[in-house]
Amino acid sequence: MRLSKRGEYGLRAMILLAEPDEDDQPRKMQIKEFVAQEKIPAKFLEQILLALKNAGILHSKMGVGGGYYLARPADKITLGQIIRVLDGPIAPIKCVSQVAYEPCACPAEETCGLRMVMFDVRAAMSAVLDQTSLADVNRRVAAKREARTE
Repeated sequence: MRLSKRGEYGLRAMILLAEPDEDDQPRKMQIKEFVAQEKIPAKFLEQILLALKNAGILHSKMGVGGGYYLARPADKITLGQIIRVLDGPIAPIKCVSQVAYEPCACPAEETCGLRMVMFDVRAAMSAVLDQTSLADVNRRVAAKREARTE
């Protein structure tokens, strides 16, 4: 699996949204704020955030004081959930996908060495991404920043 620009930009935006604001409240941001901070093309970002909103991961509010915000607490949203919405299944080859399985061209799928290894790869990637929340990422970032200032 290779993370697309759509997936990368979506993750960056979600990690930014998961950071609490100055009052330690959940963050609400407008497209222009994401663009200014993350240098993500606005039209592309709109499509990404809409996909995440349609998946129930984000909410939005129109008007003054509006913007996008997390639909659930940051510790309840995993990187795996976001990637699946934006990039599809986490599988290096289709015959190991649990959601979008497609048979491969090998003559004996059950004994295919490549499939066995790629299944392990998929399982390892899914384990890391499904056990890492937005809050976990922000804790790691905060710890790294704190270590740099010491």
